[in-house]
Amino acid sequence: MKMRPGTQTGFLLCGKEWIEGEALEVRSPWDQGLVGRVTVATRADARQAVSHAVASLRRTRALPRWKRREILEDVAAALIEQKERFAQLIVAEAGKPLRLARAEVDRTVLTFKTAAEEAARTGGESLPLDLTEGNEGRWGLVQRFAVGPVLTITPFNFPLNLVAHKAAPALAAGCPLILKPSPQTPFTALALGEVILKAGWPKEALAVLPLSNADTAWLAEKEDRIKLISFTGSSKVGWELKTHCGRKRVLLELGGNAALIVHNDWHDLDEAAIRTTHAAFGFAGQSCVSVQRVFVERSIFQTFLWKVVDHTAKLVAGNPSDESTEVGPLIRLGEAERVETWIKEAVESGAKLVAGGERRGSMITPAILTGTQPGMKVRNEELFGPVVAIEPYDDFEQAMADVNHSKYGLQAGLLTRDAGRILTAYRELEVGALVVGDTPSWRLDPMPYGGVKESGMGREGIRSAIEEMTEPRMLVMAGLS
Repeated sequence: MKMRPGTQTGFLLCGKEWIEGEALEVRSPWDQGLVGRVTVATRADARQAVSHAVASLRRTRALPRWKRREILEDVAAALIEQKERFAQLIVAEAGKPLRLARAEVDRTVLTFKTAAEEAARTGGESLPLDLTEGNEGRWGLVQRFAVGPVLTITPFNFPLNLVAHKAAPALAAGCPLILKPSPQTPFTALALGEVILKAGWPKEALAVLPLSNADTAWLAEKEDRIKLISFTGSSKVGWELKTHCGRKRVLLELGGNAALIVHNDWHDLDEAAIRTTHAAFGFAGQSCVSVQRVFVERSIFQTFLWKVVDHTAKLVAGNPSDESTEVGPLIRLGEAERVETWIKEAVESGAKLVAGGERRGSMITPAILTGTQPGMKVRNEELFGPVVAIEPYDDFEQAMADVNHSKYGLQAGLLTRDAGRILTAYRELEVGALVVGDTPSWRLDPMPYGGVKESGMGREGIRSAIEEMTEPRMLVMAGLS
C-alpha cells in the first residue's frame, strides 16, 4: 500500500484491500493539502470483520507464547526499519512536528517490545484446595484466556502509539482485533496493520476499518459478538458510548486538564519552566496530559511565570515538516477557532493574557494566562490547545484543592523535595497517577495508565491492558491421587 498525495486506498479486512465505495479525503492540518483518500467501510464490512474475528478466536488463543512474542518482536523490528516512513505519515495526517513524530515511533517500538516480553511471561497460578477436611488431593490452576474479539477506537493525536497500545496487548493476549482509527489519521493505522500481518498475525484476526462515527456506535451497540471495547478520546463521546454497550467490557481512556504544583523548595526553577513550556505547548497542547493548569507557591510565582514566558518565546512554531518546529497547527480550523474563543472569554471575565493567544488559520501562538478562575472554560474543560494558566497559591492544602477542583483526574505533577508533601499529595490528589519531579505530561509506555472521575475507567499500559483483555479461568482437580 503506497501512500502519496492523491492516492485512494482501501481498508484492511482479512488481509485484503478494497477501493470501491465512498472515499474520504484526508487533508493536512498544516496547509490543507491532500494526504490521500481512504475508502470508508460500511456496516456490512464491519459485520464481516466481526464474523472473521469470531471464527479466528480459537486460532489466536492457541498461538503459543513464543509465536506471539515473535510476531510482536517482528513488528518492533519493522517499525525501527521503517521509522522515517511512519514519522512522515504522522506529520502529514496529524500535523505533528517531525521531531515529535519520530519520538512517537520510538515509543511505539518500546510498546511492542514490552508486549513481546509480557506475552512470554504473563501466566497463572497453582492453588492448594485441600484446606478443609474432605478435600484431600484437590488442587487448582488459574490461567488467563483471551476475552474474545476486541473493538478498539483511537484518536488523531497519537495515530501510531495509541493504536499500538491497543493492538500490542491484544496480540499478546491472543485476541482478534478490529481497529477503528480516527478519520483524520487512517493511513498510519493501515500501515501498522500491514506490518502486523506481515509479521505473521492471522489475517482473519485483524481488521482496520475507517468507519463513520455513526457506524462505529452501531457496531459497539448492536454487535454482541464483540467482547471488549477499548476507546481513547473525548470524555463526552466515551461515556456516551459506554451507555450503549450492554454487557460488553469497556475500557475508557478519556480527557483531562492536567495540573502541576510547583512549591518553593524546588531546586531548579529554570529547568522546571523549560519542562512546563514543552509539556504545555508540544504538539500544540493536543494531549490529554498536556499541562493546562500550574499552581505556583507565591514567593516564587513571578520568577517562575516569567521564566515560562521567556522559554515560550524561544519555541519554534510553523510547518510541522521542518526539523526545528516544536509547535504546529491544531488538527482542524474549527478547533483553533474554539481555543481562540475560550481565551477571549477568559480575558473578558478578568483573566490576563501574559503572552501569545493569536490565531493565524489553524495556528495558535502559545498562550499564557493568569488570573483565571475555576468557572472559566480554560480551567474547567479540556483545552486540547496551546494554552496554560499559571496561578499563585499561599497554602499547599489549597493548591491540592485547586488541582482536585476538576471533573477530570488523569495525571498531576508535583515539584517539591518535601517527603511529607509528596505522600500527602499521593494520598489526597484524585488522579490516576502523580508524577513527582516532573510534569504530568510524562509517561513511560509500560506503566499502568488511566484516570478517575470523567477521565475514564480501566488501565492501559501493556500488562494492565493484557489483564483487561483476558479473563481468569479456574481448573479444579480432584480425585486423581
